[in-house]
Amino acid sequence: MTQKQETGKAGEKEAEEYLWGKSYTIIEKNYRQPWGELDIVARAPDRTLVFVEVKTLRNDLTNKSSNGLIPEENLTQAKLRKLQRTASLYANSHLELVSDKRGWRIDLLAVEWQEGQKPDIRHYENI
Repeated sequence: MTQKQETGKAGEKEAEEYLWGKSYTIIEKNYRQPWGELDIVARAPDRTLVFVEVKTLRNDLTNKSSNGLIPEENLTQAKLRKLQRTASLYANSHLELVSDKRGWRIDLLAVEWQEGQKPDIRHYENI
């Protein structure tokens, strides 16, 4: 596993723990289809079906590739369109998970590590 893959996996684990702490229920992780992937499928405390995209960045002395970027900058328009399509197809094939009143939404969790510190997690709802 590459350092980038390890960082991504660690970020998804942190995101999952964050969501549990906010009373979300994890339904599925790493849902993959040929047209896209959903990092986390969850149910929010208000019963909304939530598709969570996790973007992780480790800013430390050993990772020169981040160049001062923040994780949010890694969610491109092309990636967002793919994510919307995958979420829509998932929701339409799992209608029992979609509440009539709440529907579904896409959230972004940005996980950022600074050297020697706990990760900073920023949660953006309904992107």
